[in-house]
Amino acid sequence: MMKTIGLIGGTTWLSTIEYYRIINQEVNKRLGGMNSAKVLLYSLNFEEFKPPSDPEAWGPIVTLLSNIAITLEKGGADCLVIGANTPHMVADQVHKNITIPIINIAEVTGLEIRKREITKAALLGTKFTMELRFFKDKLQLAGIETIIPDDIDREFVHNSIYHELAKGVFSEETKARYIEIIKKLILQGAEGVILGCTEIPLLISQEDSSIPIFDTTLIHANAAVDFALLELAR
Repeated sequence: MMKTIGLIGGTTWLSTIEYYRIINQEVNKRLGGMNSAKVLLYSLNFEEFKPPSDPEAWGPIVTLLSNIAITLEKGGADCLVIGANTPHMVADQVHKNITIPIINIAEVTGLEIRKREITKAALLGTKFTMELRFFKDKLQLAGIETIIPDDIDREFVHNSIYHELAKGVFSEETKARYIEIIKKLILQGAEGVILGCTEIPLLISQEDSSIPIFDTTLIHANAAVDFALLELAR
């Protein structure tokens, strides 16, 4: 029997649409017919979710996500997918409050990178994702060294996410800057680039980079499908 995916979305609604689309398209691709995914979606109001700049002040975020996770589990979800990279900084804390597995975006990204035999990857995302250890530690466990942009470029990427991409603004100027940042990281030895914010793949694609692009939205959504269809694949 197909398992039910519990998806926490709204962070932002733009990338949540991509999660829902990819998950359902992949289920139909694998099973055919009129098959689609079993998904319980809890969509946040991102305006109310705004993460504090101080990671030590994320206590209320843990409580919020834990309560939603409990609701999804009680509703019949067999796994939890948090549809954004940054909230995974508290994923382990949230997991303590539920009994179903959380499909961790950093873990599945690490596995995908290793399949390509890449050991050094650049990471783009919010400042939380780039600067804190929660994403990089998961990659390190997979044998992957992470490099990030310099201070000025990190500030640009972070601000572009919150002030443009999260609002559905995708300008050619911003895209050009991202491409220049990627080129700098390639010169520093990056063998692949992780789009570690689920809105960045709406701006940047593989054709914009000379090295492999790892779209965390796509990787994460496909991992959710793998889980949901595991028993059917046996």
